[in-house]
Amino acid sequence: MPELPEVETVRQGVERWVTGRTVAAAEVLHPRAVRRHVAGAEDFVAALRGVKVLGARRRGKYLWLPLDSGDAVVGHLGMSGQLLVQPPDAEDEKHLRIRFRFEDGESELRFVDQRTFGGLALSRGGAELPAEIAHIALDPFDAGYREAAVAAALRARKTEVKRALLDQTLISGVGNIYADEALWRAKLHGGRPTDRLSQAVALTLLGHCRDVMAEAMVAGGTSFDALYVNVNGESGYFDRSLNAYGREGEPCSRCGSAIRRESFMNRSSFSCPRCQPKPRLSAR
Repeated sequence: MPELPEVETVRQGVERWVTGRTVAAAEVLHPRAVRRHVAGAEDFVAALRGVKVLGARRRGKYLWLPLDSGDAVVGHLGMSGQLLVQPPDAEDEKHLRIRFRFEDGESELRFVDQRTFGGLALSRGGAELPAEIAHIALDPFDAGYREAAVAAALRARKTEVKRALLDQTLISGVGNIYADEALWRAKLHGGRPTDRLSQAVALTLLGHCRDVMAEAMVAGGTSFDALYVNVNGESGYFDRSLNAYGREGEPCSRCGSAIRRESFMNRSSFSCPRCQPKPRLSAR
């Protein structure tokens, strides 16, 4: 699933291409793509006709497009969602779900989603911050983010450190990939109890979360297949820089030990058995 670097890469592309443009028409080609818009597809389409897009913003893994109507289009890419900028005469993608045409007659914005886990919705009055995502915590690149406060909140949790990093109400944007990478850099196992971390160690870990995601953004994010691409259909290449995630059996670039894979919350965790020893006691 796309994490902060991938979503931010998409946001930057969308902002570049749609800011200041007026929607001529929206077309919903699959009802599941607007399932979070409880008023339905017809209401979604009607509310967007004739409105101007003011930009593209992000909170964690969520995007939203503020509109001059005061509303916003809120989007989550799910596992395979793509926002693509395409010429109007480009052939429809096989899994095209929503199309936005603009009054200038230039490029369209298309939402493509093979697995239909993502979707768009209209947030009434949500131009500044949609109420639907207001509970999501700030991420390390938000001006209001305070790392020391997040470190203290992390240590106050009674859980495992990787579970805490994936809690979007504590710190947003971190997913399975970048949690594993930050933990590798911090030499911490994901099962380490949060309440046994010192403030200094917690700050170091959060710093690695910030740094690894910043590096991934420069590379356009991480792509393991064609499902994650930017608005131009291009893949990111941070997968070449991963030290832990997806590298089961390969030598740790720090100590040479074979990277291990462990089951975690119906997914996989990757770590170095020597650099990141398992804690002797599990979290309470």
